[in-house]
Amino acid sequence: MGNMNSFLNRNELERLDSTFATHPEYQYKTEFQSHEPEFDCLKSMEIEEKINRLKWCSTSNGSLFILSTNDKTIKLWKVKEKKVKKVSEMEHHSVVCSENDLLSEGSFMSELDKPPTTNGYNLDWAEKIAKDTLSSQEVQTKITHTEEATRANCRKVYAHAHDFNINSISNNSDGETFISSDDLRINLWNLEISGQCFNIIDMKPLNMEDLTEVITVAEFHPIHCNLLAYSSSRGFTRLVDMRQSAICDHSARILKDAEYHGSKSFFTELIASISDMKFTNDGQHILIRDYMNLKLWDMRMDSSPVAVFKIHEHLRPKITCLHCKNRKDLTQNSTLAQWREQRADSSRSLVRFRQLSDLYNDDSIFDKFECCISGDGLHFATGSYRFAQDLILQQHV
Repeated sequence: MGNMNSFLNRNELERLDSTFATHPEYQYKTEFQSHEPEFDCLKSMEIEEKINRLKWCSTSNGSLFILSTNDKTIKLWKVKEKKVKKVSEMEHHSVVCSENDLLSEGSFMSELDKPPTTNGYNLDWAEKIAKDTLSSQEVQTKITHTEEATRANCRKVYAHAHDFNINSISNNSDGETFISSDDLRINLWNLEISGQCFNIIDMKPLNMEDLTEVITVAEFHPIHCNLLAYSSSRGFTRLVDMRQSAICDHSARILKDAEYHGSKSFFTELIASISDMKFTNDGQHILIRDYMNLKLWDMRMDSSPVAVFKIHEHLRPKITCLHCKNRKDLTQNSTLAQWREQRADSSRSLVRFRQLSDLYNDDSIFDKFECCISGDGLHFATGSYRFAQDLILQQHV
């Protein structure tokens, strides 16, 4: 077998390793209803119960806390395991009786029927209560059993702070604060204070017609509690330092790939929109996902990403500014026949636009894909459509 495997290429070996007769089944530990459908009477709009983001909160005592948010409301949940006693069988025993039954029985006894007492206490009565209580405990031990159940309790509700739909939440490394962002604003919250927040980034222009970009995702630095990053629909990722000012309107660093600085097509700005962003655990790199690519940036180098993983390269338009190129060739003493041939090539290339245009027509080009990083920072994962497998990447950083 060793000699046979040596003649197989890597793809065939991976296919053999990943072949399973049945797919593994995963069962959830518990479930609970985080949000309910609501109706905003002031704006006359329905608020769906759909969860947009989930974040685990780090605690020092090992308790499990989860931040969950829909379009408007953020909730803090505490998840804990409790031992619950469940009754498997109910048995009625004639000997078992409660203390209240015994007391009510004694209240109807005449003075002659009552047994003698010593030092004001009825000895026979006390012995009867002790005996019946012991019998009750013995029966309960036989008919019940103990199970471990997971319960979730809502501890805080953070609401009425966003005019637009919330797209991301992120915990701070200080363990006390978190941020929430919508299309135009980013708010800073304290976990213990649900009725107040501070606006630290506001991109809303005085005239909404002047709006050129919106916030798509925001993330705190995993180590430095004063640093955060947020990305936009134009493909920019801005790093800000909250120590500079209360309103973080000046970016300490801007990450923008030079790929989009050149010629542009109709789809350029659409596919440049950043849908997700993650810091590595050491805080030295940022993983950014747009519609076409997954990019790895070094915090110390903002000129270009250190690695680009092409996810949807087969959808990329191939005729960007071909007409401009043809006009340039025409001015360089090219013959009319050559120009017509180039125009024919350009028309044939229009077919390559078909996939992106179809995605635009059915709004699929606005789909958001997330990304994640393994704990050791060596493996990345993101998603794609059904005709392409979910992508798992490995990169030494």
